Amino acid sequence: MEQRISIERLEQAINIFGSFDENIRLLEQEFSVTVVNREGELRVDGEAENTMLACKAISALLTLSSKGEPIGEQSVRYVVGLVRAGKEDQIEQLTQDVLCITAKGRPVKPKTIGQKEYIQSVLKNTVTIGVGPAGTGKTYLAVAAAVSAFRDKQVNRIILTRPAVEAGERLGFLPGDLQSKVDPYLRPLYDALFDMLGAETYQKYLERGNIEVAPLAYMRGRTLDDSFIILDEAQNTSREQMKMFLTRLGFGSKIVITGDVTQIDLPADKISGLKEAMRVLDGVEGIGVCKLTNADVVRHIMVQRIVEAYEKYEDEKTKNTGKGHR
Repeated sequence: MEQRISIERLEQAINIFGSFDENIRLLEQEFSVTVVNREGELRVDGEAENTMLACKAISALLTLSSKGEPIGEQSVRYVVGLVRAGKEDQIEQLTQDVLCITAKGRPVKPKTIGQKEYIQSVLKNTVTIGVGPAGTGKTYLAVAAAVSAFRDKQVNRIILTRPAVEAGERLGFLPGDLQSKVDPYLRPLYDALFDMLGAETYQKYLERGNIEVAPLAYMRGRTLDDSFIILDEAQNTSREQMKMFLTRLGFGSKIVITGDVTQIDLPADKISGLKEAMRVLDGVEGIGVCKLTNADVVRHIMVQRIVEAYEKYEDEKTKNTGKGHR
């Protein structure tokens, strides 16, 4: 069965096909169809059901393209997933405001529905808890929202913090003073800030005290007013640390807590402060809990496959032992 989709502008066809036609090749592979560009229209040929799905995917990609979105492997795979789930109508929601512009002039915006809901929660609520696997943009988007709020003078300080619990390492074995010892843990936060602000601007704000990047232990005994505070890797907080952190909230401040509950590095007898907070704070006014999934992974496709493989392995292990995770 053949279906035809008209293409209004040549640029759209170029965007949809991608360099060396890699986007269309991916669609052909996913839906077992062939797609050719003839006289200003795309001709999609294959079994009736597959052709219909492929056409829905192409229409969704055309919607993205018409709003000036570049089409790449990630967007094609995401659209394919939406089409298979019968949710292709949601693609309209993704073509919206830019959250922040990086130092190199690149717009930062949500790339999936899950990311969009996460950002909406951050903008609306005083406290947002964002959990999900690696590569879902939890930290990066939170830093973008912080920089945006800072530039708009909604806050006068950005505070980034992580618990210094190591994945199999001990702080004492690392060389240098305390600052250089904790820096490796805070590196992903630095990287996101460098990206948004550029190294020079970042340094200027750091010296003025507008930006603070510090381990969680430094937060004790402080009240943080007019600040955008991000707690990253929160799955590694103890329940006491989490409560201590949440009660630092001052007037005019916003908190974003991010973490991945499948990557807990705490001792087996310790309860994760993040997991407890998600239960305790669910439904509290002014607090949003967002759960990102594999569908929201925006890194290399291999990251998504690795995350899924580990999830499957953990599920099977749980079934075999008959015990739940902490």
